[in-house]
Amino acid sequence: MSEQIIRAEGISKEYGQGEVKVRALDDVSLQVKSGEFIVIVGPSGSGKSTLLNILGGMDVPTDGRVIYSERDLAALSESDLTEYRRSEIGFVFQLYNLMSALTARENVQLATELVSGALDLDEVLQKVGLHERKEHFPSQMSGGEQQRVAIARALAKNPGVLLCDEPTGALDYETGIRILGLLRDLNSDYGTTVVIITHNIAVADMGDRMLRMRSGRIVEERENEDPLPAERIVW
Repeated sequence: MSEQIIRAEGISKEYGQGEVKVRALDDVSLQVKSGEFIVIVGPSGSGKSTLLNILGGMDVPTDGRVIYSERDLAALSESDLTEYRRSEIGFVFQLYNLMSALTARENVQLATELVSGALDLDEVLQKVGLHERKEHFPSQMSGGEQQRVAIARALAKNPGVLLCDEPTGALDYETGIRILGLLRDLNSDYGTTVVIITHNIAVADMGDRMLRMRSGRIVEERENEDPLPAERIVW
């Protein structure tokens, strides 16, 4: 895990104008190594989601820059930035954002058709434990199953980085633990770089590295020499 895949340099983000200006990020710098499993923790309003959106190319910083595999995102054309989001980044959100009229397999297939070098979608569905449920529609699935479809959809694109925004926030404890274990397994089995943001400090112990955010800044960084398996996380 020595190769740097993402480097953020002094990024800040401001919203609004004049006296109502809000500084969501304040001079944040970080590096993400290929194959790393990072957990970013912090309360609501600490800047976690803003940071994730900027790393994923869905938002742009007011100051600073983001480098992905030696490419400055700010220098990319709109079409190249769209291709970056489509091919290099997999997104997993708290809300699953599945197409209700499509089966689990069709939801995943929709993503793989947008990229070259996609993984075999049936293999991915098997990996996330949905082989027997792949012809079911979202309305026929539990919340945990829908989240697994969302993870399969993101992973099947074979992205360089999987960005997860509160992936267990809408799930009960047992299901949340299974989802965290799945993300760790995918990181180990496929070498996919995983970045999770969460308000749940307990999740920090399963990351290779933990970053804590407060008021738009990274206030603590810690490497875990012996990350805990998901089943030992308690909250």
